[in-house]
Amino acid sequence: MDMTIKNERRTFLKTVSVGGLISLVSPALLSAAPTEKKAKIALSENDIILFQGDSITDAGRSRDSNDFNNAAALGRGYAFLAACELLNKHADKNLKIYNRGISGNKVYQLAERWDKECLELKPTVLSILIGVNDYWHKHSGKYSGTSKVYQDAFRKLLDTTREKLPDVKLIIAEPFAVNKVKAVDDTWYPEFNEYRVAALEIAKEFKAAWIPLQKVFDDAGKRAPGKHWTGDGVHPSPAGAQLMANAWLEVLK
Repeated sequence: MDMTIKNERRTFLKTVSVGGLISLVSPALLSAAPTEKKAKIALSENDIILFQGDSITDAGRSRDSNDFNNAAALGRGYAFLAACELLNKHADKNLKIYNRGISGNKVYQLAERWDKECLELKPTVLSILIGVNDYWHKHSGKYSGTSKVYQDAFRKLLDTTREKLPDVKLIIAEPFAVNKVKAVDDTWYPEFNEYRVAALEIAKEFKAAWIPLQKVFDDAGKRAPGKHWTGDGVHPSPAGAQLMANAWLEVLK
């Protein structure tokens, strides 16, 4: 890891406030994120788009169908909402969209099912949102992993993906939490921020499009209380799912 990023990471973790905004990151660390130009990806005809992650992506999707562009199989969350927009706006591109998020997953559990539920689908666009359980389960005493374990496992997962799918277009979404809404409280901080920073560093390393979801929810909190956007501080409400879908669509050219 670049020494500048290391130093800025330490500064961030020392100075960020409880539930701090990504805007508090100093300019040098922000420069470590993909640039706006690099953060945009273009869709192509016949693209295969795969949403991967935990329950936030899963969003109650049906396991009875493995079909692409299937409403039940896409769930009731941001992946479904983004897919609706994509399939309408790009009706001429013959897109195939899958959701393979699974509730409760941590990054190492993605790796355990990666061959079947990612590589075999041969996605050309791969979107990953993972990390909140890596911290949440540690916080609740159900898991002993650290932010380093998370980052190392995430890097290994993407190394494998790049080896098998060298031309895949990557999208990485930031793990987020809304403080003082049920499950999330001050005890999450500052440790949870380590996972946000780790995801940002991975996005930079793999030149992935980056979705700053913490800022998305922080900004939304200026319009309505946190409980409007999430029921428990982690899982989005319908309004929160729409926020996420909008943010996801913004990384497309």
